[in-house]
Amino acid sequence: MRNYHAAACLLTAQLCVLGLSLGATAQEMPTEYQEVMRILGKQGDFKANVLKINIPRRDLNVVVEGVATPTPFGFGGWLAMTKGDGGVNVMMGDLVLTEDEVNPVMSALLDNGLEVTALHNHFFYENPRIFYMHVMGHAKPADLARMAKPAVDLIGHVPSRPGSSVSTTATVQPGKIDTARIARIVGHEGEQNGLVYKITVGRDDLNLREMGATINARMGLNTWAAFVGTDEHAAVAGDVAMLQQEVTPVLKTLRSHGIEVVAIHHHMIGSQPTVIFLHYWGQGPVEKLAAAFKATLNQLGKAGMASKN
Repeated sequence: MRNYHAAACLLTAQLCVLGLSLGATAQEMPTEYQEVMRILGKQGDFKANVLKINIPRRDLNVVVEGVATPTPFGFGGWLAMTKGDGGVNVMMGDLVLTEDEVNPVMSALLDNGLEVTALHNHFFYENPRIFYMHVMGHAKPADLARMAKPAVDLIGHVPSRPGSSVSTTATVQPGKIDTARIARIVGHEGEQNGLVYKITVGRDDLNLREMGATINARMGLNTWAAFVGTDEHAAVAGDVAMLQQEVTPVLKTLRSHGIEVVAIHHHMIGSQPTVIFLHYWGQGPVEKLAAAFKATLNQLGKAGMASKN
């Protein structure tokens, strides 16, 4: 009987501890976060002092290499907020987007004062193609909600463009372009490789070293643009090497010139300083594409930038 009583007391104590633990995770939703959900028109929960808003892509039927994948398999976007210093909240998020949604959503985020910190894929062989955009912001909760709303409202409502996805119709044909004109606009000479004209600009100003070795333009620490087509209708693709503080100005510059951003990531780990790389794509008159590249270069540190030999 005494053993039974001791066991019962121990069980009661354990249940009390469990109840306290559960109580710590089941928090009452603060009024300011209720307002966030109202502004965004989305549902969420409040646990561990974090508001998490769910933005699932239930509107998409994603097939990965022939496998029908439900939303929880990896297509649940979200925004999360928590209190920072001085009454300011920190917001982070991961938005699940189709390729047609990426750049309209990116522009809406940037135009409303939020940062885009990464853009990448999670899958191969999926249809439709899906990209993941990481977001960050610092402000009061209601302000963050209003800043995010234009982008959130676009998700699921951007029409597919003709020529996107699996189209095989070529809209740009390789031809002759005025490379001297491109070089004058950009301010750097390039190299001709067949029908492609490529300008590479090193970031030697970053003084990046790895195990005592200098990481220079030929090691991949560079910004470049490749042009193909004709003067009237050309295409440009390239890569931009940036410091962290240069990311947002570069994104804004590319988008304001009608250039599409297709990836944001890093190439090296443990490097000092941290270097972020951005891949882009655009079409139009070659003069406008060259001007967009020049404007992008103007956002980067100029000391030590020199054309590759």
